[in-house]
Amino acid sequence: MDWGKQNRLSRIIKPDTGRTVMLAVDHGYFLGPTTGLEEPAKVVAPLLPYADTLMPTRGVLRNCVDPNVDIPICLRVSGGTSVLGNLPDEGLTVSMEDAVRLNVSGVALSIFVGSDLEKQTLLGLAELIDEAQVYGIPVLAVTAVGKDMVRDARYLGLASRIAAELGADIVKTYYCPEGFEEVVRKCPVPIVVAGGKKIPEKDALELAYNSVSKGAVGVDMGRNIFQSEHPVAMIRAVREVVHNNLAADKAYELFGELSKETTPVPA
Repeated sequence: MDWGKQNRLSRIIKPDTGRTVMLAVDHGYFLGPTTGLEEPAKVVAPLLPYADTLMPTRGVLRNCVDPNVDIPICLRVSGGTSVLGNLPDEGLTVSMEDAVRLNVSGVALSIFVGSDLEKQTLLGLAELIDEAQVYGIPVLAVTAVGKDMVRDARYLGLASRIAAELGADIVKTYYCPEGFEEVVRKCPVPIVVAGGKKIPEKDALELAYNSVSKGAVGVDMGRNIFQSEHPVAMIRAVREVVHNNLAADKAYELFGELSKETTPVPA
């Protein structure tokens, strides 16, 4: 691996722990003004000191993130569809030249294994990897799960392994209670776990703990952080789980203590 790509990867996955807390704020590219993320600049700013990597879209990065903040960026570069249409019908939305101009540490694209457009999304990933390789930029493949897909070890293992086989440097997938260790073992690149839809904080912290204890290098959470009544307390608790292996119940106690120090987000 070339020096530039390895250097960028070391910004995303911290060498001292081999772990990462990624903050996903790219939801607007298909969901529009997502609950809790209506004003990205206000939401993102207080969370950045506790995130290892930020995953935004190009528009949010340019308009809502202070360029003076030292935060690695994993840029969402796929899209073209909305929640009202056929989500797998995505394409590349950002040129690699613009990604370089934005000084990103990585780029992210979704694949839809098992959908009618499986081939299109997988070839899109391969194309992105070819383009990113020229500039030494790591690629994160997101194994999106359609309505008809089951989030079990067999499916997640299939999608994750295919992404790695095509050349992805990191895979973002979902956690499954049974067989997740096998998903990780059979994927030759690091796996980060998606937070998914908002669940109770205690459950989200348990998700983070189970994910890293069974082999994931971290989490890429969005809604389970910025939709929390206390987002800063939540991301700080997640950090303790991911980087210091704090048990989920202890992390939830920490979340409660930290919540007293922060002002809740207005409903």
